[in-house]
Amino acid sequence: MSNFSYFMKANKKVKENVFHPVTASLCDANGKPVDWEFRHITSKENDEIREDCTKEIPVTGKPNLYRPHVDGSKYTKELLIKSIVTPDLYNVELQNSYGVKRPDDLLMAMVDDPGEYNALVAFVQNLQGFNTSFNDLVDEAKN
Repeated sequence: MSNFSYFMKANKKVKENVFHPVTASLCDANGKPVDWEFRHITSKENDEIREDCTKEIPVTGKPNLYRPHVDGSKYTKELLIKSIVTPDLYNVELQNSYGVKRPDDLLMAMVDDPGEYNALVAFVQNLQGFNTSFNDLVDEAKN
């Protein structure tokens, strides 16, 4: 039987921000790729992102009937943007330096190598728990 106190917020583990180099194109003074800072998003934030990226599309042959469609590319970009702490993709000076006006355009300008972008997507999906099964987490907790 479980102890009710285990479920109290005080016992919930805090997920720390993590640092990861994203692109070989942005380096420090020693030529080492600069680490970007990432945070975990909440399930509520994820639902909001998914809702913002969902539109109703008509069902062919069925008047006045619609089905939801998630724009996967938009969802992925928004997930990345919400996860990135540093650099600040909303910083106007940074946007101006790349000649863009929106965080998603800045991200695409900063990480303009398709392979690096795909690696970033995989990293963030893993960070947000999309590549880890519940059983993997239980096994990790046991060890």
